[in-house]
Amino acid sequence: MTTTETPPAAPVDHDTLTRAQKALLALTGDVARQLAEEHGVCVRPMALRRIDTTTGKVDVVPVPCGARRKDVCRPCAEKWRRLRMVQCREGWHLDEEPVPVRPEPTAAQKAALAIRADLHAAYQDARADGDEEECEQIRDAVALVDDELRALGVTGRLEPLDPPERPAVKRSTRRRQDAPNLPRRPVEKRTLGQVYGGKYRPSTFLTLTLDSYGRVDGNGAAVDPDRYDYRRAARDAIHFSKIVDRFWQNTRRCVGWDVQYFGTIEPQRRGAPHFHAAIRGTIPRAELRAIAAATYHQVWWPAHDTAVYSGDRMPRWDDRARAFVDPDTHEPLPTWEEATDPEVLRTPGHTVFLGAQVHVKGILGGTEEAGRHVGYLTKYLTKHVAHAAGHLADDDGAEVSGRMREHHRRLLAELRVTPCSPRCPVWLLYGVQPKGARPSTASGQCKGKAHRPEHLGIAGRRVLVSRKWSGKALADHQAERAAFVRQLLDRAGVRPGYAVDDGPFEWERTKPGDPDVPTRPALLLAAISQRQRWRADYDAAQALAAAPPDDRSATEGEAA
Repeated sequence: MTTTETPPAAPVDHDTLTRAQKALLALTGDVARQLAEEHGVCVRPMALRRIDTTTGKVDVVPVPCGARRKDVCRPCAEKWRRLRMVQCREGWHLDEEPVPVRPEPTAAQKAALAIRADLHAAYQDARADGDEEECEQIRDAVALVDDELRALGVTGRLEPLDPPERPAVKRSTRRRQDAPNLPRRPVEKRTLGQVYGGKYRPSTFLTLTLDSYGRVDGNGAAVDPDRYDYRRAARDAIHFSKIVDRFWQNTRRCVGWDVQYFGTIEPQRRGAPHFHAAIRGTIPRAELRAIAAATYHQVWWPAHDTAVYSGDRMPRWDDRARAFVDPDTHEPLPTWEEATDPEVLRTPGHTVFLGAQVHVKGILGGTEEAGRHVGYLTKYLTKHVAHAAGHLADDDGAEVSGRMREHHRRLLAELRVTPCSPRCPVWLLYGVQPKGARPSTASGQCKGKAHRPEHLGIAGRRVLVSRKWSGKALADHQAERAAFVRQLLDRAGVRPGYAVDDGPFEWERTKPGDPDVPTRPALLLAAISQRQRWRADYDAAQALAAAPPDDRSATEGEAA
């Protein structure tokens, strides 16, 4: 087999080129950006001032932007995606419980909490007597005790001295009559699944979808837009994370053990979200389908089917009433608390159900299939929701059909008039003041992510991980990767050819115009140079670790 080498390009004399010819040459910024992407370096580094608290040395260093979308910064997005893959892989097929048992409370912790209990009782007596001065002194003392409790390692919510102004609204938990009943078993304190044959502990891959809203074609666009239920599609998308949470609650109560999962919310071609999840342990397919069929989420919000205000006739802020008022009668609109009072709101504003399509598949740990499903779970995390669904054109070059554009336009039109939260200004269109209404609130105009074209109603997190999945936070997984590299360098005896600063450091933001801040191209080139040195040291350490003992000394001198 013969290889053809590309002959070196002839030198370019810029003085002899015309302006049109120079326009065909590569720009310095494009070359630097492509080089940074090849080395996995952030293409949008931020300049932060690093202060060594030991020596007092001050440096301005490039720090990655941390973007999670590849259209913003491909290297940072890919790094984040791979970190999620590590998190998913480490927690999926565990043989031991990942979360250790909490230690017994110490004598110091119990003594501090006893002091707080006495102060809490004294505060209630002083509050009943109307002694405001005594109450203020007790508040200061309780704040000191709370700081001491945190310093002693006590976590969790501490009971406030003053009760809430408005008690939480409690509604009936009785299930709907049209929903199937589910068995309820005591939940055991375990997160591991069952072992088969004495050595096999398989796990599960699950996919949940929403209900159908109308017929769609092969690309996901509505065949008949007039009969497609865009209103229900928009509301289901906004509240999808709630019904997923309800599904896991029902699953744990039904199967009888603390089910753990790593899941991602991704869009279908029709624009509706669906949920992929890796579950530790096995659950029968029939049981998971029964749980999905019996799962629903009731949204206890005021009715928002028909807009009360539109066009130029919008509620206006009244400074005297400190509220939004009707433009004709000048009467204040009902507040959120008044509109959601249990005596007024007797039926939910919307109810979300899961669809009939539930895909369940058993997966064995350590197999190629398990690795393939980990990649499938994180495949679209670096894309916007609309790009992943094919509603908007992206860098792949795929064209969007006219029918899909019309489908996307109608879905967005419904999302713009669908409230996304109790604080959404869209509530003013339906004659209700949102929570936290103020003069700057624009009637019917919300800046929330759910209303943006690229999110398609999915405003929250797209990666949902249970608390006991791997026993580690995402920052812990990241720190483990850095610790692994340092241990590899130490074992191989490779000393970096640059100074390794371990801090401790203090960080400051730089301001535009600071004389010590380099330009963006200079930061990018510095980051590329730093990554090249890191890579050279890492490759040398790997070569030494894999080499026979007799060859280590010869390579070690060159690497150092």
